[in-house]
Amino acid sequence: MGEQKKKIRTEPLLDGQGLHIVLDDPKGNVLDQQMMGELNALLDGLESRPELKLLCFSGAGDHFSFGASVADHVGDRAGPMLKAFHGIFQRLIKLSIPTAAAVRGRCLGGGMEVACFCNRVVAAPGALLGQPEIQLGVLAPIASLLLPARVGQAHADDLLLTGRTIKAEEAKEMKLVDEVADDPRAAIEAWAKRELAPKSASSLRWASRASRWQLNQTVLAGITALEQLYLRDLMATHDANEGLASFLEKRQAQWKNA
Repeated sequence: MGEQKKKIRTEPLLDGQGLHIVLDDPKGNVLDQQMMGELNALLDGLESRPELKLLCFSGAGDHFSFGASVADHVGDRAGPMLKAFHGIFQRLIKLSIPTAAAVRGRCLGGGMEVACFCNRVVAAPGALLGQPEIQLGVLAPIASLLLPARVGQAHADDLLLTGRTIKAEEAKEMKLVDEVADDPRAAIEAWAKRELAPKSASSLRWASRASRWQLNQTVLAGITALEQLYLRDLMATHDANEGLASFLEKRQAQWKNA
């Protein structure tokens, strides 16, 4: 048997002062257990890279990411999946390296949570962003913590309670997206060369910690609480399990409102 294909790859940015992290499992770049494990391992290794001034996330192919694997939300797979996924954000907070997301195509669910965590988000025209979890009868813990700070409570409620998908242009009006550009990665690199490259990497990290102090405390504390709410309370309901099962079985959900 051949070696398992890696689902994360990296490329240098900013003459080695930045790192481009590519979610590399087209078509959907789904954040499954393998991809999450590789991403967490990569972030652990960046503690020895004090020169880094930017981490830029993007997706291989036509899309950023369809989100976390729905199959990993079911049964005894849900706990390890949430722990691995939430570990990505805990590590990013610990590193405090400025982050950006170059979004093309669909950026949904866990993929959008990665993007909306970033300091800067640039999307291609027509890119689609959304948190569709509620349509499956479940919720998005990280987005529930991040979106109110990024776009305000009203827009956060809209996205989290409807599960609707919005285009890049509407996302920019909400301030979920900072810029709409034909080539998001090039736009991010141009911004980073102008705004980040002349500055101290160490000072940028301290500034990132300081500017996000309140948000980071909210996320770090809320991860544990919402993880328990998800696993202990939500997944004890009929409808959460029915929503996931109906998606996997490609049928209409039969809600019991319980």
